[in-house]
Amino acid sequence: MSNFAEKVLLRVYLQSADRAPHTPTYERIIRAAHKERLAGATVLMGILGAGYHGIIRPSMWSLAQHVPVIVEIVDSGDRIIHFVQHVLDKIMVGGMLTLERAAVMMYRGRPQGAEVSMPHLGTAAELKPLSTIPRIEPGAHMKINENGILLRVFIGESDRYQHKPLFEAIVQKVRELGLGGATVLRGSEGFGTNSVVHKAALLEMSKDLPIVIEIIDTEEKIQTLLPHLETMVTEGMITMEYVVILMYRHNGAHEPQPSPPDAP
Repeated sequence: MSNFAEKVLLRVYLQSADRAPHTPTYERIIRAAHKERLAGATVLMGILGAGYHGIIRPSMWSLAQHVPVIVEIVDSGDRIIHFVQHVLDKIMVGGMLTLERAAVMMYRGRPQGAEVSMPHLGTAAELKPLSTIPRIEPGAHMKINENGILLRVFIGESDRYQHKPLFEAIVQKVRELGLGGATVLRGSEGFGTNSVVHKAALLEMSKDLPIVIEIIDTEEKIQTLLPHLETMVTEGMITMEYVVILMYRHNGAHEPQPSPPDAP
């Protein structure tokens, strides 16, 4: 997959107890995506939700847990549409799908042989304005910034940078640069650029499970982070999308401030 490619992000919203007949639906989707050689897939587990079965929450008395599950798959529009129409249609027993744009900024696999030069990391051009986003009038405590970017970094839990987990290093760098913040999501199953499926098990907690880091800020702030990600992320995928940022603050004095670097 080339850099700066306009791709499609497929999100499949399920619950963990969905199965047909004995295997959880999300596992069947991961296996099918891997078989179809799609670029990557990640399973994210929730702790509470509402779906077509009503309120979804874990239960200590049930062998089949009912928690919300999201399966995320990124690839070209043609491949995603084929997967939805010819593969998912035979797997899904309930749930919901969404499709959205995902500009792929980086897609790096495990290095093999000679070092391959990579293009410099940068934001993709905005193909269409956010014309379908409704206009929102700011309130007393609401700040609106239409120049926002949602950056999503897909890596592995065991990836490291300078002797610390890579996801921790990225979050620390986000703080140092004074960005608004970062959210780290830990997947329960998935595969990425090296096409190896990793899965969590009760007695195996050291698997290289997928990690998704979501970072939202203005394009100017995101640009300051990109050179660092270019160096830090040696294997994984980075996507971006333009978003409208709505920020509620009741005290303007609490603006994020750059954090000093770690002491040596």
